This record gives sequence, C-alpha cells and structure tokens, in this order.
Amino acid sequence: MERNRSLADKNKSDREKVKVKVIEWEEFEQELARLWSLSSALKEAQEKKQSLQLKLQSLIEVEAESLNRSNELEEMKQKLEARKAVMGKMSMHSMLAVEDTKMKEEQLSTELRSLLVAGTALSVARKRLEESNQLLSRDNGYIRLKNLQKMLRRRQQNMITQVSLLYPVKFTMGPAHEQELESFPNTSRSGNSARFKPANQGTLTILGLHLTMLPFKMTSFFTDKKEVQKSATALGYVGHAVCLIASYLKVPLRYPLRLGGSHSYIIDYGPSVDPTTSDLTSNTVVSTDVKHVEFPLFLDGQDTTRAAYAVFLLNKDLEQLLNFIGVKSLGPRHVLANLKELVRTIQSVDYIVSDVPVLSL
Repeated sequence: MERNRSLADKNKSDREKVKVKVIEWEEFEQELARLWSLSSALKEAQEKKQSLQLKLQSLIEVEAESLNRSNELEEMKQKLEARKAVMGKMSMHSMLAVEDTKMKEEQLSTELRSLLVAGTALSVARKRLEESNQLLSRDNGYIRLKNLQKMLRRRQQNMITQVSLLYPVKFTMGPAHEQELESFPNTSRSGNSARFKPANQGTLTILGLHLTMLPFKMTSFFTDKKEVQKSATALGYVGHAVCLIASYLKVPLRYPLRLGGSHSYIIDYGPSVDPTTSDLTSNTVVSTDVKHVEFPLFLDGQDTTRAAYAVFLLNKDLEQLLNFIGVKSLGPRHVLANLKELVRTIQSVDYIVSDVPVLSL
C-alpha cells in the first residue's frame, strides 16, 4: 500500500518536472503538420546556414588574398619610390658629370689653342734660330753678330743720351749740407768706390733740383712746402728716367712705376707680411696679401714712412739696372749718384765692347 503510494508520488513529481503537453486526438493531425513544417523550416535554415558559411568562408579567403595583394603592392610601391630616389640621384650625378665634362672640354680646347699658339711661336722661333745658326755658320758670321750687337748698343747709347739731355744729372760744387740725400763718390766700372768726402764735396742735382732727405725724416707745420715739392718733382724726374732707360735696355723692373710727375707712385708686388702674436702663445701667425701696394714718391700728409720706402724701392730699380750692365750700386741712399753712374757707364766706350746681354729693340 505504502509502496504504491510512493510510486504515485514519484510519478507525480516527474510529471511536474517534465511538462508534458497533452494533445487531443482531434488535434494530433494539426500538431503533426505543424511539426512537419517546423522540421522543414529548420532544415532549410540549416541549409541556408551552411551556404552562408561557405559564402562567408570564400569572402574571408578573398579578403585575405586582397590584403596580401595590398601588402605586396605597398612593398612594390616602396621599392618603386626607392628606385625613383636612386634614379633621381643618378640623374643629378649624370647632369653634374655632363657639366664637368663640358667644362673640362672647354679647358682642354683652351689649352689646345694655347698649345697651338705656343707651337706656332716655337716653330717661328726655331726657324729664326736656324736662320741665325746658318748666318753664324757662314764666313764672318760671328763678326757680323758682334757688329750687330755694337749697332744695338750704339742705338741704346744714343737713346739714353737723349734721356740724359732730358734729365741731366749734374754735380754742383759748393758746401754739402746734412740734409742732402746725395753726394757723388768716385766710382769705377767694377763697382769699387772711393768713399771719401773732401772738404768741399758738393751735391748732385737733376734739372737743377736737389734731392734732400730732410722732408723724408720729419714733417711739421713749419716744414718748407717748396722744399717738399722740389723733392717730389726731382723723384718724378728720376722715376721717368728710370722707366725710359729700362724700356731701352728691355729690362722689366722689379718695382714698376706709375708716373704722374711730382705725384708718381712705385708699385710693390711682393706679399705684405703682417705678423700678429697671440697673448696666450708665443707662436706667430703670418698673413700674406699678394695684392700689389703703391707707395708715393712724395710726402702724403704727415706720414714719411711710405715715401721713404718708395725712395728705397726706386733705388732698388736703379740697382737692378746697374747690375744688368755689370756695375754695382753705390748704396741705398745714392739715388742721383746711381742714376748718374748708370748713364755714365752706358755712354762709355767700354759698354760697346762689353759682354752685357743685348736684346732686340
């Protein structure tokens, strides 16, 4: 009895847990049809799901492939940009190389033209040399050469005599004052000079003008302006005479002159050295300037250093001409004396038969 009761309670509790729908027999066919339609719809949904899964899988594959292709295209684009940059650099280098080649071609063409001109001049000189050798190889060729040299020296003598007449350097007797820049010592052609000073030695003048050194030592407000002007005029005469004699002797002056009468200049092409010493080190820094510097052969204001240096350079030109004809200079302070000695030596008979090199005029 109790067992049956417990089984009934158990069945009741199972029915409560599982809700069972009780269908009447009259509604069974309808419910069956409904279940059949639901089963068909579920089957169609599953088929659509499978087709959608297939489509989605294909789309995912296509998207992955397109992404890979996009990455490949990006890499190719980067490589193309890098190649473009390389090609741009190569194009720039090629343009520079073309310009450099053109410049080198122009330089080579200029050098070639220079070589052609030099070759032509060399051939002409060689032809002249051969003609000269033929003339010398003939009878009395050497004698003819010596006669030609004598003719050239006589022509030089004649032209330099005209210079001496244009700018005569004369020895004026009288007391020589301390301010005189020139005193004429007795000299010989070998350069040996008897540097003695007699009691009444006198001074040298050019066109009657003395060349005094007082204005080149000091200037002040009370300096005689006429004396300064006379010295500047005398230096202008000397500079002009030196230029004429150098041109007749075909000697390029080491210090050329820019003539301007009493306002003439002499040019120094040597580098000017400007030493500057540092306070911290003992090393000396030397800066050179290769530009030429002009020094006045007259007093420019109160500065006498530049004018004195100009006179020194002018005397160096005279020394160059004296050395060219084989005579030594009389000293750095004897401008007019050196000029007179130069003219005297060229006008002497020994100059005709000397071994001084003679260039064609």
